[in-house]
Amino acid sequence: MRKNSIKNTRINGEVQRELSTIIRELKDPRVGMMTTVTAVEVAPDLKTCKVFISVLGNDEAKKETLEGLNSAKGFIRRELAHTINLRNTPEIRFILDESIEYGMKMSKLIDEVNHHED
Repeated sequence: MRKNSIKNTRINGEVQRELSTIIRELKDPRVGMMTTVTAVEVAPDLKTCKVFISVLGNDEAKKETLEGLNSAKGFIRRELAHTINLRNTPEIRFILDESIEYGMKMSKLIDEVNHHED
């Protein structure tokens, strides 16, 4: 994988900011209130975009949120095209990011181990 250019890094940040705003304003009841855009990877040719989503809740809430986001892809892409002036508006692919949840689980286990040592 090649290193991101400064331009690509800037585009990723801008797309992430705009997508966070757009997703927060969605009216789909399946999309949970605790949905966060953790990272965005826009391809250098601006054709595709991986959007990493973190959802606080159980597996059912995560599944429903992904379904809601996938059904609203067209709307989200159109809103992104209105807010960001890019040559191409990338095709969006949502990916569930469980790294925050994994980190919280590990932190809890470490705290338990430290507590038992006292």
